[in-house]
Amino acid sequence: MLGKTAGSLFWMARYLERSENNARLIDAGFRIALTRSQTAPAEWRSILETAGVDQAFLATHDDYSSARVVDFLLRDPANPSSILSIVKHARDNARTARTALTREVWEAVNTSWMTLTDLLKRPVREDDLPDVLAAIRQQSAQVRGALTGTMLRNDGYNFARLGTFLERADNTARILDVKYYLLLPSVAHIGTSIDNVQWETILRSVSAHRAYRWLYGAEISALKIAEFLILYGQMPRSLAFCCAKMQDNLAWLQRGYGEETEAGRMADALCRQKLAGPIQAIFDGGLHEYLTDFLSANSALAMQIERDYRFVE
Repeated sequence: MLGKTAGSLFWMARYLERSENNARLIDAGFRIALTRSQTAPAEWRSILETAGVDQAFLATHDDYSSARVVDFLLRDPANPSSILSIVKHARDNARTARTALTREVWEAVNTSWMTLTDLLKRPVREDDLPDVLAAIRQQSAQVRGALTGTMLRNDGYNFARLGTFLERADNTARILDVKYYLLLPSVAHIGTSIDNVQWETILRSVSAHRAYRWLYGAEISALKIAEFLILYGQMPRSLAFCCAKMQDNLAWLQRGYGEETEAGRMADALCRQKLAGPIQAIFDGGLHEYLTDFLSANSALAMQIERDYRFVE
């Protein structure tokens, strides 16, 4: 497969995953704004920080009001990382790789773009926001379903899945890193309860609230939340799950192309060194430091994949 086509599939999947992740972040912030109006500005700021656009927002806005933050994250032309911009980038990449996609995948991506263009052609009213966010998540799920259900398990499929799991791991790590002060204010607070609304926000941001309840019941602790989102391999948005899938996709590519790559070795090292646990050892070494190192390693892996498979000729 041409490097340009591989890169387009990789970035198509990354952008689609990012759009869904950002929709979940907005939903989490919206819930806080409705239930804790006095802390809403701080929550909206943390969401902008998680999305990596806080400085861009402050360049054109002077307060963290819900309406301004939501519009900036959803559709503001001044924000190249808005959901509308991200989905356009996904569609552009899908069009570049059109011959490597099934008709169902292309139509799902194109429909997603057209649907969101219509939904976001004007500022979204607060009453309509839950439905709009649900539509964004649904569109992403439909593309993912078409990809899983119709694509041949060839190199193109593996490049797309790599993009998905690299982006998902990045998102989960960023959410935990921005919220780490809530999970672990100090070593003395290990095992104590944390604010219900805040921890539910963390879990809902990665679609993990119900799954956490199934596994841990009503017990709330920083250690268990971090363990669930970092080391629990059956949770599809945990760092361990994402890393295992990246390993698997890279292994298929290495076998298909008949050569080992530096990216494959880096993915193996990432899983072996960062996700061996136990969670207490991660906390003892510093959760923030751990997550910062993981994000750096994940970013380096993404760049190495681009080099190994010559996305830019």
